Order: sequence, then C-alpha cells, then structure tokens
Amino acid sequence: MPLSRRSAVLLLPFLSACSPVAVLNALAPTGGIAERRGIAYGAAPRQVLDVYRPEDAVAAPVVVFFYGGGWADGDRSQYRFVGAALAERGFICVVPDYRVYPASRFPDFLQDAAAAIAWTHANIADLGGNPGRIALVGHSAGAHIATMLTLDRQWLAPHGLDPDRVLASTTGLAGPYDFLPLEEPQLEAIFAPAGDLRLTQPITFARGDAAPLFLATGDQDTRVLPRNTQRLAEAVRAAGGRVQARYYAGIGHRLILGSFAGALRWYAPVLHDVTSFLDESEDRKAAA
Repeated sequence: MPLSRRSAVLLLPFLSACSPVAVLNALAPTGGIAERRGIAYGAAPRQVLDVYRPEDAVAAPVVVFFYGGGWADGDRSQYRFVGAALAERGFICVVPDYRVYPASRFPDFLQDAAAAIAWTHANIADLGGNPGRIALVGHSAGAHIATMLTLDRQWLAPHGLDPDRVLASTTGLAGPYDFLPLEEPQLEAIFAPAGDLRLTQPITFARGDAAPLFLATGDQDTRVLPRNTQRLAEAVRAAGGRVQARYYAGIGHRLILGSFAGALRWYAPVLHDVTSFLDESEDRKAAA
C-alpha cells in the first residue's frame, strides 16, 4: 500500500542517508508477485532480462521497461520497484539490460532493445503473458529507445516484427526526443556512428500510424528539458497520430520515475496515469 504523505516525509531523511534505489526496491511489494531473473535474450553479457509477473497471470498484458542512464549506465536490478508496481496492477513487466557506452555506441542499444522485445514476443506466453498485448515504457534514455523502436520500423524488422502490429502503446517518461545539436562530448561519441545525426532523433520519425504514445515530463526537469516532450507530441499530433502529453508540476528528472514507488507516490500520479493509459490502449488493441 502507498505510504501516507506524512509517512513519506518522515522517510525522506532515511532515503537520503541510504541508497535511495535500494530503499525503494526493498519497500516494493512482494506478495502475489513472481520474479524470474537473469534470463538471456542474446549472447552478450548485458543481453539479459528480468521478469516480474502476477503469480496467477494468464494471458496478462505485458510491459517492456527500458531504464535510463544516458546510454552509458544502468542495471536492471535497480528497477525492481518499477517491475513490482506494474505486476501488482496486473501487468507482466520485462526489464532488460542493454549494451552501453563506452563498450558500445549507437545503434547497439536499439538493436538490443529490439532483441529483448523479440524475446518477449516469442516467450512471454510461457510466463502467463499475452504476446499480442505488448506495451513499451521507458525513462530518460530508455524513453528515447522505446520511442525510436515505436516510430522507426527498421529496428524490429530483422526479427520479423512490425511495431504497428506488435505494440499496443508506448510511454515515454522524461525522454530526449529532439536533442540536436549535441552539446556534450560523450553524446557526440555515442551517436557519431549514425553519420547523419537526424537519424538518432525520435522526432525525425514522427508519424500518424504508429502505436499511441503517452509522453510525460516534469516541469522542473533540467536534465532532459520538457520541450522534448512538447516537440514530439506536436509532431506526432500534426501527422495525425495518437498522443497524450502530461506535464507534472514540481517534478524533476528522477522523481517522475521514482514516484512509481509507494514511498514517493504522493508526489505525482504518474503510476496511475501510466497504467490508465496502458489499460485504455490494451482495450483498444483487444477490440481491433
């Protein structure tokens, strides 16, 4: 159960003294949730994923969650609080690792993400999931990955998959979608293999016939500016696509995802809004 506002405020000094992620993961629900860890979806060391699911899952809707980290950091073990929050609400949540800089560069992480989705499509039925009801959710760099795979068909094509058919919806939280020119040397190194940097930007591929998008950001985000969400939403809308944009007052780059956790949920209704969007998209896909 989510903590009260008073209890959460009292918890904040404890969160500050310890690893915040470790605390959020430790407080995440466990009852009725089954976990499978360390499943390989490829041969590389970072091509591994974890699955969180309701214990009684039967043809349950599926979310593949891509975490952030600037395409250079991150580990799936840090996001148990996300997987558990979604599993508690009836979703199977797949959390893959993917190759990162400096060992890898663009488009390695997109290829890994596509392989993780392909694994999910091929195997999730064995874990009680419905391969015809897959949604993507991503935060920060993970939102970039999720929207690229949704809007640019080339990444899933080698697996014989069409994102317009496979994906029920995509949610991007605090995502970088239109961030040229690159202003950091590390970003220049990560994306240089693309040659034409426009090919690294989700907004380049905005179209009207993709899966519906929910794009959310906080108005206090100084890491990935909210204009990224505004611009992609406007571009998709102008193309006739289905997109919802949400701007949370007083929320920064990390808290928009942190508010999935019960201890911080009172800050903003991000989890409620995301799961409501997922449910609406699933219902629409099921009726199609």
